[in-house]
Amino acid sequence: MNAQSLLAIAQQRGILEQRQLNMLYITLIALGLIAPWIAYPVFLMKLLCFGLFACSFNLLLGYTGLLSFGHAAFLAAGGYSTGYLLSQHPGIGPELAIIGGTAAAALVGALFGALAIRRQGIYFAMITLALAQLLYFLFLKAPFTGGEDGLHGFSRGKLLGFIDLTDNHAMYYFVLAITMLGFALVKRVVYSPFGQILQAIRENEDRATSLGYNVSRYKWLAFVISSGVAGLAGSTKAVVFQLATLSDAHWHMSGEVVLMTLLGGVGPLLGPFVGAGIVVSLQHLLAQSPLGTWGTPILGCIFVLCVLCFRSGVVGSIKLLVKKNFK
Repeated sequence: MNAQSLLAIAQQRGILEQRQLNMLYITLIALGLIAPWIAYPVFLMKLLCFGLFACSFNLLLGYTGLLSFGHAAFLAAGGYSTGYLLSQHPGIGPELAIIGGTAAAALVGALFGALAIRRQGIYFAMITLALAQLLYFLFLKAPFTGGEDGLHGFSRGKLLGFIDLTDNHAMYYFVLAITMLGFALVKRVVYSPFGQILQAIRENEDRATSLGYNVSRYKWLAFVISSGVAGLAGSTKAVVFQLATLSDAHWHMSGEVVLMTLLGGVGPLLGPFVGAGIVVSLQHLLAQSPLGTWGTPILGCIFVLCVLCFRSGVVGSIKLLVKKNFK
């Protein structure tokens, strides 16, 4: 078999895989449209918000190779900024408040990234954790954040001035649209030439530098985009629950997003959503059971088992199994 035949086979496989992936996306969108009529909309909105948050983290870890231990800072920055805008300027509208929160999170990410990307590996992770803790104490002490009480009681408002978001079904479809927009942005970044350079940096940073790429600049841009998407998730979550709280800025939240991403699978775009679904669902079920106080240890045990048995995560393991059976 000559090289042209092998190339043709590879192209056919690529086209088939893309068609299958498109069908999967269409199916998921269809399920998303009917989901609020089957399950509790507020729970689904929480799942979508955390799925988008984990998706932003996956862009940083899975495609750039940067492990941030302070990613909760951007979730909280978006939430607090949106909450402040809605509480102080209720006529601004939820769409503009979310845009403002996203921009604030991206700005914080630009500042943090400029400081953190000077280091690599564990040093990068520790710097992001330290910066996130500084922001946590700022939210705790600043007069405009409500301190330990946080910001609460602000209205969801009306989308475009006439769609009442106090209706959970209307709010759900707004959140679904935001999640799809955030996912499409991450997908576009990953499959763009910019995304290919990010993956090259992840695989071999020295070689990328030798090819003439400004590695620090690319990593900083990836950090800012990831921060902005995390802020979008935090802003949306604040509108859904009409609450911006310190728990979103705590280092536990940074640990949770790492758990979600690793459970679902680092790399695959749908992995973080699966991981977020597992974690959020387990937290919800455990909170309603007699084992509620054991939620964190149980999640920890599940994480250890997943790392030992499914090192590629749930989605990664399924992909490997499918390729093995249909090779």
